[in-house]
Amino acid sequence: MAESSVLPADLGGSPDLERIILEHAYRGAHLQVVLRGVLALFIALTLVFVPPMHDAGVCLAILIAYAVWACGLALWTRRGGPGPVNAIWLALFVDLAVIGCLTLLTGIAAQQSWTADILANGLFVIPLLACTQLRPGVCASVVAPTVLVFLAASWATMASNEEPWSSILLSTMALAVLCVGAVMLSRIQRSRVLTIGHLVRDRTALLAELMGLEQRERRALSEQLHDGALQYVLAAKMDLDDLSGSADPEAVDRITHALGESAILLRATVSELHPTVLDHVGLARALGDLARSAQARGGFDVELLTSEWVDDLRTSADDVLFSAARELLSNVVKHAQAHAVRVELTRLGEHAVLDIADDGRGISREAIDRSLSRGHIGLTSHELRVVAAGGSFSVHPGPLSGTVAHIEMPFEIETAPDSLTSVAH
Repeated sequence: MAESSVLPADLGGSPDLERIILEHAYRGAHLQVVLRGVLALFIALTLVFVPPMHDAGVCLAILIAYAVWACGLALWTRRGGPGPVNAIWLALFVDLAVIGCLTLLTGIAAQQSWTADILANGLFVIPLLACTQLRPGVCASVVAPTVLVFLAASWATMASNEEPWSSILLSTMALAVLCVGAVMLSRIQRSRVLTIGHLVRDRTALLAELMGLEQRERRALSEQLHDGALQYVLAAKMDLDDLSGSADPEAVDRITHALGESAILLRATVSELHPTVLDHVGLARALGDLARSAQARGGFDVELLTSEWVDDLRTSADDVLFSAARELLSNVVKHAQAHAVRVELTRLGEHAVLDIADDGRGISREAIDRSLSRGHIGLTSHELRVVAAGGSFSVHPGPLSGTVAHIEMPFEIETAPDSLTSVAH
């Protein structure tokens, strides 16, 4: 892996792993911004309370330019993305150059001055700045010249501050020890972040395996119900129709009604477990069946909207989106006490957007996290599947009441089958 990249190659290109690495890298970048501000303040206080004997205007100009540059760099790090954290290590050489130049400028020209001696102490901040990097090689490339600059500046200004060689060498040794510690700390930080990344990768893989097992079990149970119990119910209903003339009409009507309701419930259960319509005519119609089933169970009104999503469109995101919608609607039925639910499926180019909103009691992110800590992984597992596929998953309170779930993920269009398999009615 190239040291110029903050994203470890051994963790793959999973978006959720990149998010974790970037999050920790930006923590270091933000700490670096704060320390750089402290360093600029240290330089300013030194120039004010221990002003140089010569070139005070030049020193002030360097300080102002450095402060403006530091502010611009701080604003740049707020833009996000891998760019700032991948390039911010170059700023450490600017810090080193500014301290070195000011130390030489204030020390060489003066016959006796403490300004250079105080400014040289600012070089001890450089290892602290460097250890915020998650790249030990970058940290080492910064702290090594820092020791050399400190030694050179101390030698060049020893005439003005009358510092003996023993003091210079001991101070240099202290700085070198600090620099070695900074490199080791950078290695420890990187190791911890990589461990977190590996744990998240393993958790995602386990959840994916668990979800795959669940899908296979649902498919098998759906096929068993469809080919077994449902067929027996339909056959019994047909036999009952044949006997309708020789039996009590009221009893026949009751049994016919019961068998009809059983067939409807079995079809709904089969459709929810593994909707045949999802395989054959696409996500939009499967969501319609799912919404109607949730409406029947929850007693609320459902509005289904599809935009730029034709019925027979089938994509690589269908299973993930349908599973997430099933979990979300199941939560609405069980917990929301909603009166109205809106399910909206939208196609934006090669991205699918699914929004499910209700006017019920609502649920917070903290409640989801508490549920996860108790071992309920339902919603979180679907979130991880969406994120692992390069998408985003968010749940937040509605504008007035209830909950809004927003899912967006890329997809690839899959070839439709040559023929559609009919569903038993």
